Amino acid sequence: MAKKEEIDPDTFALIEWCTEVEGFLVAAGASLHEAQGYIEEQAEWFTDQFYEGLTPEEAAKASLNEL
Repeated sequence: MAKKEEIDPDTFALIEWCTEVEGFLVAAGASLHEAQGYIEEQAEWFTDQFYEGLTPEEAAKASLNEL
């Protein structure tokens, strides 16, 4: 049986944070597929925002202003 790969706490927190950002993007009118694709395309930017301490809502608003 393969050993289960564990996700480090920082990565897990980032994934949860991005999931919250996704919800704000959907609330702003994006489809779930569009929001997920956008977050994947802009992963580096969103990672920077996470580590700079933005809330998911702030990051979603900032990303919408960039469009």
